[in-house]
Amino acid sequence: MDRDVLRSTGAEFVGTGLLLTLIVGSGRQVELLGLDPSAQLLAHALAVGLGLAVLVAVFLPVSGSQFNPAVTLVAWGTGAMPRRLVAPHLVAQLAGAVVGVVVANLTYGAPAVEVSTNVRDGVLGAEALATFSLVLAIFALVRAGRPEWLPAVVGGIVGAGIVATASTGFANPAVAVARILTESYTGIAPESVPPFVAAQLMGAGLAAVVAVWLWPGRRPESG
Repeated sequence: MDRDVLRSTGAEFVGTGLLLTLIVGSGRQVELLGLDPSAQLLAHALAVGLGLAVLVAVFLPVSGSQFNPAVTLVAWGTGAMPRRLVAPHLVAQLAGAVVGVVVANLTYGAPAVEVSTNVRDGVLGAEALATFSLVLAIFALVRAGRPEWLPAVVGGIVGAGIVATASTGFANPAVAVARILTESYTGIAPESVPPFVAAQLMGAGLAAVVAVWLWPGRRPESG
């Protein structure tokens, strides 16, 4: 593995890990504050949206700040990244997500690994929509040659998705899998994850088709 691949993979691992510490940590914090449900949701969305915008800005020059297997697969499928980066990025994202949840659990005095009992059913359409919106926003900007807007747009649409969708906008297979490991506000029961991931991949695939159709003329080099 050459140095550029190592750097890119490392950035995906660290960035995804920090994203999960934001998600799970902010969820635990709003529980401790004893806020009412609407205030919990808004505080959590604000923390995740703003934090993600910063992470995207920081890691964008190194790895493209994907932090999301659905985004990585669409980037490869649309020619926005070379095939040699796909497997390392996917492994780094999943591993980073798991480590991020463990760190968040420990910093709040919880066991390092828990198994969530938070069943999330009947929201698969919302999860497909959340992923579609995120992936379309990303690749609209990428294909239009406007990557400087990615931090603000990604942070904004993820924060909005947490509030606006019935699934609270996971929109990320690595996030869904890793959140099995926290018995908190942000957790998800293991049996809910496969349909969530299927809905996310369907939403991402549809977003890829729409992005290529609406922005056909601009396409980054695949390397």
